[in-house]
Amino acid sequence: MVQTQIFINLLLRTILVAIYVIFIWKLHIFISTKNILRLNLNKYNRTNHPLFAKIIAGFLYFLEYVIILPILIFFWFLIFAILLIFIARGMEPSSIILLAALTIAVLRVVAYIPKYGESASAETAKIIPFTLLAIGLTEPLFFNSEEVIARASDIPQLFMGISPYIFFIVAVELIMRSLNFIVSIFEKKGGTEINEDEEEK
Repeated sequence: MVQTQIFINLLLRTILVAIYVIFIWKLHIFISTKNILRLNLNKYNRTNHPLFAKIIAGFLYFLEYVIILPILIFFWFLIFAILLIFIARGMEPSSIILLAALTIAVLRVVAYIPKYGESASAETAKIIPFTLLAIGLTEPLFFNSEEVIARASDIPQLFMGISPYIFFIVAVELIMRSLNFIVSIFEKKGGTEINEDEEEK
């Protein structure tokens, strides 16, 4: 019976840590990239009229970076917070959601720094979550299945008062995107952020 319990505990934690590691690896690639989306929706702009072309280009830019991108960032932010529920034992859900929001926001800001920003963001995106994992592994109850179930019951609390954190992350992204857009104009790298994205492709 004891051996069975040990096996179950190890199995649950092995699965949990494996999911966490895979997610963090995917997250650090995604969140540390300045231009996360490679949709290039502007290629669907077929109009030849100068005014209509600019209006449609603006709409597609708005759709890609103001609607789709924040949704994707929110998704990764929420999954990260849920995983932290199990890893960062002893922290209240409100503290976990704050930590997750702060981590994502910092990584997005650093990603926009010229030259080395994306590399620094990528490294930080690995160091912070894996440090939290290392701390969690040292906790006495980390390999306790009852503790896993107890922490799972805290997940609904993440959704309470989450709106300010979402708006903050979206606001940070829009501010950094706008600043990047302005800098690209002054540096004359294609004139607009849309042209810059097209050149990267």
